[in-house]
Amino acid sequence: MARPRRPILTRARIVESALAIVDAEGLDALSTRRLAHELAVKAPSLYNHFSTKEEILDAVGDSIIAEVDLSMFNGHRLGPEEWPEALRRWARAYRAALAAHPNIVPFLARGPGRRPAALKLADQVYGALVDAGWPRSHATRIGATMRYLVAGSAVGSFALGFVDDPGVYAENYPHLGDAHRLREHHEQVDEGAFELGLSALLDGLIALYPTVRAGSGA
Repeated sequence: MARPRRPILTRARIVESALAIVDAEGLDALSTRRLAHELAVKAPSLYNHFSTKEEILDAVGDSIIAEVDLSMFNGHRLGPEEWPEALRRWARAYRAALAAHPNIVPFLARGPGRRPAALKLADQVYGALVDAGWPRSHATRIGATMRYLVAGSAVGSFALGFVDDPGVYAENYPHLGDAHRLREHHEQVDEGAFELGLSALLDGLIALYPTVRAGSGA
């Protein structure tokens, strides 16, 4: 039997190709017509696997979230001394996954919707915090706050927002005399900003934890 001229169309191939388009050109570049062209198929072929473009984006987004390490929450109940480091490890893994695909972060920022990997992530983080003694309302807010920090740090670069021309800042912005150097060191600046924000957030939560537990009767 002769082999098919084109690779068999699968959900995995569609997701991979869609992600490549979004990574290279942004969310607005993705359409079913463009995706079909990249896969060398007719657009209706995509609907054998996905009903809408939104479903394709859901699958793309969930494929990224599925890469986030959640092992720090599995297997045992986190004690009072363990949850801060677990949150730190998770936040770093979460940011790494999103930072590798910044163009899709605005879509993921809408929330988990019905996406299985995203819901599993939310369930694991929330459950670990509740099991560690945080009241449910605080666990919800902590999860949201962590997501704001991670998504915000992954969606764009603070340092790359400055130009490398010292003349832009020299005369009118006396406190920005070294701002033109930020682009050159953007990785260190952005990574350092994330780590500073993460540490400040966790230090605040650690300080709040005994008071909240005492108030909840835990």
